[in-house]
Amino acid sequence: MYLQNLTEVSEFHLLGLSEDPELQPIIFGLFLCMYLITVLGNLLIILAVSSDSHLHTPMYFFLSILSLSDIGFISTTVPKMIVDILIHSRVISYGGCLTQMSIFTFFGCMDDLLLSIMAYDRYVAICHPLHYLVIMKPSFCSSLVLLSILASLLEALLHIVIVLQITCFKDVDIFNFFCDPSQLLNLSSYDTFASNIVMYLGAAVFGFFPISGILFSYYKIVSSILRIPSPSGRNKSFSTCGSHLAVVCLYFGTGSGAYLGTSVSSSPSKSAVASVVYMVVAPMLNPFIYSLRNRDIKSTLLRLHTRTI
Repeated sequence: MYLQNLTEVSEFHLLGLSEDPELQPIIFGLFLCMYLITVLGNLLIILAVSSDSHLHTPMYFFLSILSLSDIGFISTTVPKMIVDILIHSRVISYGGCLTQMSIFTFFGCMDDLLLSIMAYDRYVAICHPLHYLVIMKPSFCSSLVLLSILASLLEALLHIVIVLQITCFKDVDIFNFFCDPSQLLNLSSYDTFASNIVMYLGAAVFGFFPISGILFSYYKIVSSILRIPSPSGRNKSFSTCGSHLAVVCLYFGTGSGAYLGTSVSSSPSKSAVASVVYMVVAPMLNPFIYSLRNRDIKSTLLRLHTRTI
């Protein structure tokens, strides 16, 4: 395998999920449908929250930001893959690869942090209901979102700086449908142990702290709910957390699978499938979980539907 200087590497080849020509129309149709469902579902969540004054609360404010982040997350990779299948091209420029990687990292970190903020919101609502409106005031909620954006930008910038340190590549083939940061490091001709440590440490921080915050919040929530004497009161309190807890399990479960699939598995196809579940399936299911399990969202969407009819 010959070495290539950075000045000579102007593009990478995204090998996608399969190189079988007969499977390309199926992959195209499947990903196009999933993308449209994801965008439409999350836009409906944003529309429902913005159109109903009863949903102008911190919980639904964070939910609308999460939906917006999910649209950005899936739009970073899937449209490029769909276009590549249409024009029979697997090429992405060096600059385009860095851009896609940084935007993907940004929205991935945003989802992490927003889910932990939403867990804190549920903790305050259930454990400190009398002080909820005082603590979760609009300025504080906006500050939390702004801090999440800044932290996500910092993580995305860290990934770019690490990849820019690579001066020689041994190959230009990426065995995935997007510019996976870990695979870019594996293409380096030199020892990237230090870069891997820094990158995985950053991923661990943005995984460990949000998960720790969520676990602590739900520990306090469960402890508080179990002290409620009436079963109906306990069920009502649990129901306010059900949707969020389901999304947390889905997101971090698929994220861990994708992370382990990329880091541990030696099979490129398994890593690509794990990435699909994390980057496409999870954002697609989020609106269904919130609309089916949340009466407020469901009733607002039904009112919007009857209004259009």
